Amino acid sequence: MTARARSLAVLLILAAGATGVIASTQTWLIVTIEDGARDPLPVSGAAALPVLAPLSLTTLALGAALAIAGTVLRYAFGALTIVIAATLGVATGVVALTAPVAAVVSAVTEATGIAGLEAVDDLVTGISTTPWPLITLAACVVLLAAGVLILATAHRWPGSGRKYRTSAQVAPDGAPSRRTDAIDSWDELSRGQDPTV
Repeated sequence: MTARARSLAVLLILAAGATGVIASTQTWLIVTIEDGARDPLPVSGAAALPVLAPLSLTTLALGAALAIAGTVLRYAFGALTIVIAATLGVATGVVALTAPVAAVVSAVTEATGIAGLEAVDDLVTGISTTPWPLITLAACVVLLAAGVLILATAHRWPGSGRKYRTSAQVAPDGAPSRRTDAIDSWDELSRGQDPTV
């Protein structure tokens, strides 16, 4: 059960991070501008929510590191996962539920050359949302659940494998075994032995 909890937490974090990265490239908002000759302007997730891509990439890295983290780092990563989920969740919720003009200012400025929140607000006649903000919000909920799962079960997770340990190992006869270094590993390879076994 504990190994399954770790695998599930890592999988949920990676899935949420990947969803965030994908969502940052998709159209979140469609803006109608007062100039009737102009087509509706699509606004990507990265433009509507600039922190989405960086925090999603951080989430992916966190999920990968969690797979080999020790007990103390598991709790730190669990808390960080909850903070990222809450931050992204609140910001995404604002965009998804209210479609504020502030989320489209950069895209409108790039398309029209008109800058400033008030000037863009006067120019915009309507903003509609696509499903992507809600999909991202659901990913934030999944990420939050993963963080809670980590904090609840991290103390029971099995330790990392032998290749991640840095302390001296004890040989089967009870004597501490000598740590090998890079030169020892090369020597073993030269003799046709596998140093990772």
